[in-house]
Amino acid sequence: MSRQTKRSEETKRAILEAAGSLFAMKGYETVTMREIAREAGCSHTTIYLYFEDKETLLHHLVLPPLLQLTEEFKQLLANGSLEPLRTLIQLSEKFILFCMRQRNMADIFFGVKSERVDEPQPKLEMNRIRNELFSLIRQGIALNIPEADAEELLSYARIYYYMMQGMVTTYTYSEEPLAQLLTRVMPLVSQGAEIFITGIQTKRGGNE
Repeated sequence: MSRQTKRSEETKRAILEAAGSLFAMKGYETVTMREIAREAGCSHTTIYLYFEDKETLLHHLVLPPLLQLTEEFKQLLANGSLEPLRTLIQLSEKFILFCMRQRNMADIFFGVKSERVDEPQPKLEMNRIRNELFSLIRQGIALNIPEADAEELLSYARIYYYMMQGMVTTYTYSEEPLAQLLTRVMPLVSQGAEIFITGIQTKRGGNE
């Protein structure tokens, strides 16, 4: 790698880090490209050499982590050795761990510029990935309730997804150390999944 290429990569990384920090602290909508450039230590004209606009910068910031989480979800679902409930629990744990590790960025990853989780063809690539993650969670639920139809599964997945988002939101601004926080939260994740599935199965059994 040449010195110029290395410097260019360092500048790009500095811009992304500055954007993430400012988005988390002030909110995506209020931060300007000029502020990001100043935080990154470059001129407001230099930043446009790397990112066309703030939305483009946002995509570069959130896509790599979301794609990595998506791949982890797919690998877990492809593992046929796990019990259906264990699969859903591990999907949920991965989601919560991802969000808790970056608590101040959770809303950036999943909320900014978001569309409906069941939108079939989102316009933005990051929303296609977000909705794919939702679809993979729905697959995890479907493994536990194979007799449910598509409309039921969509409702169940929405409820479950919102439940997990509620857990994340509760601790977004917590200053509690991650390890300590996970010790308390992770058991609730597995218990919540078990109660959720058991409740649905019991309700469906009573209606049949």
